[in-house]
Amino acid sequence: MSKFADRIQAFLDFRKSRGFKENPYSQQLSYFDQWCMKKFPEEGMLSKELVFQWVNDAASTLSDGQRKINCIRQFANYLCAIGEEAYILPGKYKPQKNETTPYIFSDEEVTALFQAIDNLPPTNSEPFLHIICPVLFRLTYSCGLRPNESRELLTENVNLKTGEILITHTKKNKERYVVMSDDMLAVVRRYDKRRRMFGQENPYFFPSASGECLSSHTVYAAFNRAWSNAVFQEDTPRKARVRVYDLRHRFASACLCRWIAQRENLFAMLPYLSQYMGHNTLAETAYYIHILPENLLRTTSINWAIFDEMFQEAKKK
Repeated sequence: MSKFADRIQAFLDFRKSRGFKENPYSQQLSYFDQWCMKKFPEEGMLSKELVFQWVNDAASTLSDGQRKINCIRQFANYLCAIGEEAYILPGKYKPQKNETTPYIFSDEEVTALFQAIDNLPPTNSEPFLHIICPVLFRLTYSCGLRPNESRELLTENVNLKTGEILITHTKKNKERYVVMSDDMLAVVRRYDKRRRMFGQENPYFFPSASGECLSSHTVYAAFNRAWSNAVFQEDTPRKARVRVYDLRHRFASACLCRWIAQRENLFAMLPYLSQYMGHNTLAETAYYIHILPENLLRTTSINWAIFDEMFQEAKKK
């Protein structure tokens, strides 16, 4: 434990005494405690430098950074209230956005990854994680969802008759419907029968043992563990660093590749993909065309002169 451990527990006890739920602050501060123990074991003051390094840590996603900010700001407010010196982040502070390059899984990699996901063992903290992960990651991949959209999916928003899913926890609160394939719907229906036994009254479709949805840390850790365990052919290049979000990238690129193979007009198809994925602009969707394999980009399905004129934003991504 770090030198903040006792004060973290006191802060959580204070919040609990006022009727607040421990999550997500308990999880975030647990990560903070571990992070401090590893990087700043002798630090006992919540300084400006320490706070900024924590919220902008290279391992953070943009959404995770915002959660860190909210949590560490409240912890700092608590420390100041009990008479300690602590740096409080400004109210309008935003986390730094880490630029990441999408990784597009090959067919072999997708197969090996899901074989490893299907063989994840149960854990002490999440005894049903091995049942949840094969469905959660398949749904993320087959419907092109953002990781938080599948992780925070409410049971009431999953229609097991029609295969429709209402996505509510979206970027910029832009709700949308997606429809599962018949194969995915069959998987989800089988999973739901098991979920009813261990999920009980939990409102989330992918419940945690704590009664909330699975934490992002738990989901990312399981995904990375599966990727590390994936078995490839001997001539497969060294494994790249991947993220759960890359399943969404693979979904988009697979749609585009299929349309190119079918010689569809991509200009006509892009708006459909954009709406399905919940993009705010067509440029966000058009970005995926620029990262397709070079041999596919030579197709006559794409008039690059017109495309570049229409989607200059996509080239800047």
